[in-house]
Amino acid sequence: MRILPVLHFYSMLEFLQRPVVVTADVNLNVVALTLLGLLSRLWQLTYPRAVVFDEVYYGQYISFYMKRVFFLDGSGPPFGHMLLALGGYLGGFDGNFLWNRIGAEYSSNVPVWSLRLLPALAGALSVPMAYQIVWELRFSHCAAMGAALLMLIENALITQSRLMLLESVLIFFNLLAVLSYLKFSNSQKHRPFSLSWWFWLTLTGVACSCAVGIKYMGVFTYLLVLGVAAVHTWHLIGDRTLSHVGANGECGAAGRWGAEVGGAGAFGGRAGGQPRASRPVGAAAWTQPPLPRQVRVLCHVLARVLALVGVPVAMYLLFFYVHLMLLYRSGPHDQIMSSAFQASLEGGLARVTQGQPLEVAYGSQVTLKNAFGKPVPCWLHSHQSTYPMIYENGRGSSHQQQVTCYPFKDVNNWWIVKDPGRHRLEVSSPPRPVRHGDVVQLVHGMTSRFLNTHDVAAPLSPHSQEVSCYVDYNISMPAQNLWRLDIVNRDADTDVWKTILSEVRLVHLNTSAVLKVSGAHLPDWGFRQLEVVGEKVSRGHHESAVWTVEEHRYGKSQEQKERELELHSPTQMDISRNLSFMARFSELQWRMLTVRTDDSEHKYSSTPLDWVTLDTNIAYWLHPRTSAQIHLLGNVVIWASAGLATVLYALLFFWYLLRRRRNICDLPEDCWLRWVLAGALCVGGWAVNYLPFFLMDKTLFLYHYLPALTFQILLLPVVLQHVGDYLCRSQVQSGLFSALVVAWYAAACHVFNALRPLTYGNRSLSPSELRALRWKDSWDILIRKH
Repeated sequence: MRILPVLHFYSMLEFLQRPVVVTADVNLNVVALTLLGLLSRLWQLTYPRAVVFDEVYYGQYISFYMKRVFFLDGSGPPFGHMLLALGGYLGGFDGNFLWNRIGAEYSSNVPVWSLRLLPALAGALSVPMAYQIVWELRFSHCAAMGAALLMLIENALITQSRLMLLESVLIFFNLLAVLSYLKFSNSQKHRPFSLSWWFWLTLTGVACSCAVGIKYMGVFTYLLVLGVAAVHTWHLIGDRTLSHVGANGECGAAGRWGAEVGGAGAFGGRAGGQPRASRPVGAAAWTQPPLPRQVRVLCHVLARVLALVGVPVAMYLLFFYVHLMLLYRSGPHDQIMSSAFQASLEGGLARVTQGQPLEVAYGSQVTLKNAFGKPVPCWLHSHQSTYPMIYENGRGSSHQQQVTCYPFKDVNNWWIVKDPGRHRLEVSSPPRPVRHGDVVQLVHGMTSRFLNTHDVAAPLSPHSQEVSCYVDYNISMPAQNLWRLDIVNRDADTDVWKTILSEVRLVHLNTSAVLKVSGAHLPDWGFRQLEVVGEKVSRGHHESAVWTVEEHRYGKSQEQKERELELHSPTQMDISRNLSFMARFSELQWRMLTVRTDDSEHKYSSTPLDWVTLDTNIAYWLHPRTSAQIHLLGNVVIWASAGLATVLYALLFFWYLLRRRRNICDLPEDCWLRWVLAGALCVGGWAVNYLPFFLMDKTLFLYHYLPALTFQILLLPVVLQHVGDYLCRSQVQSGLFSALVVAWYAAACHVFNALRPLTYGNRSLSPSELRALRWKDSWDILIRKH
């Protein structure tokens, strides 16, 4: 029973008696490629010291981070912005720079090198990563070097990675996700559940979450990796030859200890070259028996679910948690968010609402904001003006006081919540809270008229009812001003109406119409404010029919004059309201997905069809005095070859697949599986990063194609090696093909060198030299007219 501690003690003594030796395998190819990548991306990184193209877009968000000001960007999650801001933080940037013009010179307080460093490092490290991916796919060193060297001299990738932009960072994490999964998959064959196995599996999930956290397009690479992992797991579940090292090598450290110290394999055979009979005495007492196959398979599946689903979800939430923790101050995008979200920020609405009563009571003075800000954020509003007697289309109105939704704060936005059974307009002591299902009247604070709706057509929405503040004209049109409170997000039917937190609908008691913003702008007689209507419940639930109390005070005055003064004064009570992280995350994520961006046509916008053939370019920067300029322009040899390689792979794949269907195997089984995996990752990576753009209704640019191009570049040397190994039938053909490959790469290097002045922008070219570089009529090369 005491054998195990004794063995531990002797093992420790033996460990202390031996010198500690660390050995490392260094791949000099990877080292050399890393140095070349750093040289190509970091050389003269601060040039030009001016705002280049989309740096004007990302720079403003970096300034917001430096000043801790909240912002909303619908282009993607916040992780990419935070990485760029990290560069600014490390460089000591204070955020004080006006990002309003492309070409503006950076002031001395802007650390240009630091801001551009992380994208440049990501672009540089993508070069050796391409080498490692092709090597992990079990292709030759020559093919792996070819992929890395193509990444090294691709002009568009260099240009994009040398600026304060996010595409190079997205490409880095895309490649890291693929590389990590390949290393995990290869370690699965030899040492499942080892430390390296867990490391690469977890890193796969982390890299996928980082790709998604930079841009939403990263989700397609994540789904690709997830799909490949699902296929491998499916085969693993059906694999009855799954090794029985589960007890000693999987699902527990005790089993690994038994295998390593005892030296026995799972079946009692050889492990590490030591026969079963030579195990130490007592080893059988602590070596665990093999686990059942079902348990081992379950361990494999759960490990993959944890690392490839659980870790990305946790990381994604972490990005938003850090984002919201950093941006705690009110900013220019607050109005897009709900009142509750705005009140959680320092300054802005939080300063206005600080100290407000939490529970709405009879006699409360409130402002009602449409909860979801659709079509625009606005407040329930009224004023002295009435609806015109006759509209332009000849229809008549009630000629009562207008009720609108006004997108600005105003004293006419205040309303008083009144108990229909009492005449009091101030809060009693103690306050009587309003609950879900209660019937209330809403009295306009400045005019003392009641919110009313009736069977009269709305001015611009004739199928809905007009909403007004009731004016008694002594005609047969009685007041209909009773409203039932419906708390949409209630937990129980006895919930109290709460400031900011409660989302409510106001249902008209007589007609069952719901108070709603139609979204239409009234004519000049309505001061271009938004129309408010009463819409029947049967017409469905609308987000524009939900309201929240934003500003709130307990009314203390019954007299009109005193009440008007009260409406202009702030409250003094102190009740805090802090939204939970999940509530803020859910709202921010929803706003990011639904916010409308400016998709107006741009001079350099293009279509996905223009990208494959490189029929477009983008002029990023032009020197203010010389003809030096930077363009996003790809290496035409690489782009054309990558497209042809994709087509050739598809043709060969379907040809082999058709012949295998007839039991004709042109490739050995291991070569076929390697060929299929390379296609799944490289062609699949190109497809998932390219084809979705055909479905997107947004302004597109050439740089959107770069992640897809990267996967094509990985495929190119794979196809070349396959042609050389399996399609060249003789030594002469192989030699000729090798010579053609060398000539082709020399042509790619020549194109890189020819376009280098437009890639780095460090040399002024004459008009004739610029015209000579305009290899396609669709390229917009800027030539100054002197």
